[in-house]
Amino acid sequence: MRVLVTAGPTREAIDPVRFLGNRSSGLMGAELTRALLVAGHDVVLVHGPLSVELPQSDGASLITVAVESALEMLASCQQHWPSCDALFAVAAVADYRPAQVAAQKLKRSADHEMTLQLVPNPDIVATLAQEKGHRLVLGFALETTDAETRLAEARRKKAAKNLDWVVANGAEAQGATESEVSLIGPDDSVTTLGPLAKNTLAREIVSLIFA
Repeated sequence: MRVLVTAGPTREAIDPVRFLGNRSSGLMGAELTRALLVAGHDVVLVHGPLSVELPQSDGASLITVAVESALEMLASCQQHWPSCDALFAVAAVADYRPAQVAAQKLKRSADHEMTLQLVPNPDIVATLAQEKGHRLVLGFALETTDAETRLAEARRKKAAKNLDWVVANGAEAQGATESEVSLIGPDDSVTTLGPLAKNTLAREIVSLIFA
């Protein structure tokens, strides 16, 4: 099986030196890639700016594509998605980007406030899942609410975005080396995993999905 994986944050440029971003390290996406490779799956990894090492493969095929913005990530995914059998959408894609990117560095002014106009980024996993056919799609749903509300929102996203599986987690997962997640399956059953190191967690997720 050939799996398309997205990982890491995106950076949405404000000017040549500043950007909007988030705290994702990309570790979960990298570990899921490693787990897929160990399980014998070929992987196309489309990743934003990672703060962890890229996975390596000793056997199965691995293609890595580095991008910066959400639009770049979507374009790369659309290029590779037709040749893949499954999608693991792990990236923490920025929901918004600046409407305009300044050509030169914006100067600070003590006398004037600055307002950024933001426009929505495309929903990458929802866009790709519209064309999945019989292919498998796994998404992630990070929320800052309590566990019950988190699960309800993850189920809503699963249905709204045409996902087969969704991993519900909290903001504490960003930048951490371990995590506790709830894996919601195609029948809406919930499996709680962790707290576990993310490499172990990734192996558990891959094992459950391809059981």
